[in-house]
Amino acid sequence: MREKLPVLEKEAREALARAADAGALEAFRIAYLGKKGLITALMKGLGAVAPEERPLLGKLANELKQRITQAYEEKREAIAASAGGSERFVDVTLPGREPPCGHYHPISLVVEEVCQIFARMGYRVVKGPNVELDYYNFEALNIPRDHPARDMQDTFYVTDNVVLRTHTSPMQVRVMESQAPPVSVIAPGKVYRRDSDVTHTPMFHQVEGLLVDRDVTFGDLKGTLTTFVHQMFGSGTGLRFRPSFFPFTEPSAEVDIRCVICGGAGCRTCSQTGWLEILGSGMVDPNVYGFVGYDPEVYSGFAFGMGIERIAMLKYGIDDIQLFFRNDTRFLRQF
Repeated sequence: MREKLPVLEKEAREALARAADAGALEAFRIAYLGKKGLITALMKGLGAVAPEERPLLGKLANELKQRITQAYEEKREAIAASAGGSERFVDVTLPGREPPCGHYHPISLVVEEVCQIFARMGYRVVKGPNVELDYYNFEALNIPRDHPARDMQDTFYVTDNVVLRTHTSPMQVRVMESQAPPVSVIAPGKVYRRDSDVTHTPMFHQVEGLLVDRDVTFGDLKGTLTTFVHQMFGSGTGLRFRPSFFPFTEPSAEVDIRCVICGGAGCRTCSQTGWLEILGSGMVDPNVYGFVGYDPEVYSGFAFGMGIERIAMLKYGIDDIQLFFRNDTRFLRQF
């Protein structure tokens, strides 16, 4: 075997010198350095060598393999350089690797579903700025500076007249300023309030809806929201309208649905009431029309707004709002 080592090295170097491209070089690697190559076969033959000669021959065989491997790597780099880096060396014997696949965030899924439901009813999706003027966020929505309703929303102020929007309702005014009735839009987006606990976060998502035309009634509002609830949560979902107060709608109502967790029997999620509040709504206050030049004697309309995190928690049975913002892939993969 000692005599075979230099002969094999000479043959290997001559074969390596003849390899002119990546294909020939790969054939050389398989023939000499592969699992069934000549050098590997030679090393496997060490078992038949006399025990007293085995250590030395093993050392010589390993040194040979290292020299040929180094020469192979140098030749591979030289071929790649001469080809301008266009040669790619792929070991086709390696197992395939499936690229990681991203997942839609549950908030994105719910926003998309809400938009699709209202788009089928003829609503147009509009978007506006996250940093909003006080005029659009409050004043033009019938909430002047001394109005107690401002206390309902803990606001992030950029300046005295600029805020991070506390709701997507400013789009009501922006859209009505830009077009004459009829108006039917929904406005999804991020909103900001100084609030943070298990069920609240400083930044969350809302979808605001607005419809203005001649002869729009509260019955139209009820029919629209009933259709939405049945398409989002199922046709068997019960709902009710409760009188409420919002500065820019009159009359106003909150919408509750039968608890999707317990089916209305009463549980911790619904505080044993069997009902869950999901959105606020009402007929647009005539005072709002004064800011956009609509005649309240001719036109009427309704508006509604919902928190997307709330809808997503109910739809998917999520009990902690903070899961939406932790980017835990184990959570996101479920959607």
